[in-house]
Amino acid sequence: MRSDIEIAQAAKKRLIVELAHEQANIPEDQLEPYGRYKAKLSLDYINTLKDRPDGKLILVTAISPTPAGEGKTTTTVGLGDALNHIGQRTIICLREPSLGPVFGMKGGAAGGGMAQVVPMEDINLHFTGDFNAIALANNLLAALIDNHIHHGNTLDIDVRRISWRRVMDINDRALREIVAGLGGAANGFPREDHFDIVVASEIMAIFCLATSLADLKKRLGSIVIGYSRDKKPVLASDLHAQGAMAALLKDALAPNIVQTLENNLAFVHGGPFANIAHGCNSVLATSTALKLADYVVTEAGFGADLGAEKFFDIKCRKSGLVPSAVVIVATVRALKYHGGVDVKNVGIENVDALGRGLINLERHVRNMQDNFGVKCVVAINHRSEDTQAEIDRLKSSVQAHGVEVVLARHWAEGGKGAVELAQAVIKLCEQPGHFKFLYQDQDSLWEKARTIATKMYGAADIAADAKVRSQIEHLQEYGYGNLPVCIAKTQYSFSTDPALRGAPCGHTVNIREVRLSAGAEFVVMVCGDIMTMPGLPKVPAANSIDITDDGRIIGLF
Repeated sequence: MRSDIEIAQAAKKRLIVELAHEQANIPEDQLEPYGRYKAKLSLDYINTLKDRPDGKLILVTAISPTPAGEGKTTTTVGLGDALNHIGQRTIICLREPSLGPVFGMKGGAAGGGMAQVVPMEDINLHFTGDFNAIALANNLLAALIDNHIHHGNTLDIDVRRISWRRVMDINDRALREIVAGLGGAANGFPREDHFDIVVASEIMAIFCLATSLADLKKRLGSIVIGYSRDKKPVLASDLHAQGAMAALLKDALAPNIVQTLENNLAFVHGGPFANIAHGCNSVLATSTALKLADYVVTEAGFGADLGAEKFFDIKCRKSGLVPSAVVIVATVRALKYHGGVDVKNVGIENVDALGRGLINLERHVRNMQDNFGVKCVVAINHRSEDTQAEIDRLKSSVQAHGVEVVLARHWAEGGKGAVELAQAVIKLCEQPGHFKFLYQDQDSLWEKARTIATKMYGAADIAADAKVRSQIEHLQEYGYGNLPVCIAKTQYSFSTDPALRGAPCGHTVNIREVRLSAGAEFVVMVCGDIMTMPGLPKVPAANSIDITDDGRIIGLF
């Protein structure tokens, strides 16, 4: 069996400039090629599309992720190819992979099997340099903060209350807690500092929510970098940082265009994690694709309790986007894992364990229907070891909730293997929508977090120590109470304990830290033991990645 990278390297790719003109009528002079098979779309051209009608927006989400795998990105690509296969003009919108998981536990993140975006190696390794630009803009602000303090600190910044962190796009646990400024007076004032991974940064969130260069610059200026000694917020604009930061991000802000294995257009742009950030590709990419296609298929990170909730309550709330249909991806093997089966045995038929694990899928279905009023279909990402008895059990259970279940074979067959799923999605898109948000802007930050925990996670309540409660109250007083809440927690469970599979309920979600993302216009509440700078596993994926003497990448997923 060929690996994903071998399949991708054997693909017959089209010149991206020709493909973009043929499928979306994009003029050649409005594309900035990065080689032959990837390009950036001009922001000036995007501005000319504003009066065009929008296509239908389809969100692909999933059950709570497991080591057994679900295949959300693969399904997004397969569904997009299937819609094109049956004659529907469709563009796919994905996030860019972070080098953290590429070199860490996950490996590549460009789909799998016969449902991938290419050039796969480029997309997974540096791509067009967007993440580098985001890291540079972030760390420029960090340098300006310390430089301001070194040269007299006229803003009276309290060095104990600097909240801005440095970033890098590699998992490096040694940089989570550090001391900066050692070595004497010439190197600044020693102080405690921190590193996050790039995809957890506020710059990444701003990048993905900005609608123009002007909006980007305004948001960058609104960043709160810390507090003065009299406890007033200090903004990036107080340091006159937003102009230089925007200049670094100017080229990166233009969406990237690539193609699938079946030569269909895909926008791959932005990449926040959904367990520690809002988990969606850029608003610019999604909104532009909607002007160029009849259907746009996008994904949101991890399970629907994280990615889909943030897609709706943050991305849609801030952009005005409205979903027409939702696809919830599940695999038989992952549901058996949620039913208590060890990951080594999930390939063995076990209808009883599948039945126990279905509570995870069923809660995600109810969350989509009841909490957001969206129409959904369940896609079984088929694997060869799935038995008919298991498939029948899954279908009968979910169909009892009034939701269609479709067996999709896109991993093995590409777009033609997901035609039934495409047809089911089109039917959903033709039905009237009743989309709603989970909470209202005027709800307090505490009530927003409680609503997410109780309605999405099945929790009994939320909790926080006195210091965190005080921070939340201060944010309310400073005028940030109308912002949405971004919960950072483990992706593996509805609770904050990654070992609790299935659909735990009655637990308490403990908020241990609060971070204001004023430029991104949301408040992050860090729950449980989640880390915003991940670490590498004992045997990282980087150990298997190599390059041959003739320059061919191998071992990348």
